[in-house]
Amino acid sequence: MKHEYGASMIEIIGVLAIAGLMSGAAIAMYNVIRGNQVRKIAAVEMEEIVRDTKMLMGMRGDYTGISVEYLISAGALDNAKAPIGGDGWSVTSIDNGVGFAINLTQLTQGECQYFATSRPKWATEIQINNVKLDGADTENCFSTDTNQMSFIVK
Repeated sequence: MKHEYGASMIEIIGVLAIAGLMSGAAIAMYNVIRGNQVRKIAAVEMEEIVRDTKMLMGMRGDYTGISVEYLISAGALDNAKAPIGGDGWSVTSIDNGVGFAINLTQLTQGECQYFATSRPKWATEIQINNVKLDGADTENCFSTDTNQMSFIVK
């Protein structure tokens, strides 16, 4: 009898299929971890914006005239790049200068839900798509990349 060595074509296809599934799972896990890392970095950047804005404008007791451009010119921000989301973000005065808001645009549903559930401690109020957030309710987060969030600081 003749002995054959090596693997059959079906065995090779099986090994390749298993390797493909494992690679796909690893890539998916990497994307989840990377997304969470980007969100955490954005949260830290926004906390720094709040701290720097309070140091810069807080002594006046009035946040009137605050904007991204003003924060850049005063040295509180390095550039106009949004911490997360689209480039249409802003920092605006609210309630006649009593406080200010960091307004983010073009957030994904995952980003919206992350910030809604993590609720940064420095934010006195959060609005999702112009609706005040009550509790950790994320029903106002759209499934598209058009979510807008405002973090109110007073």
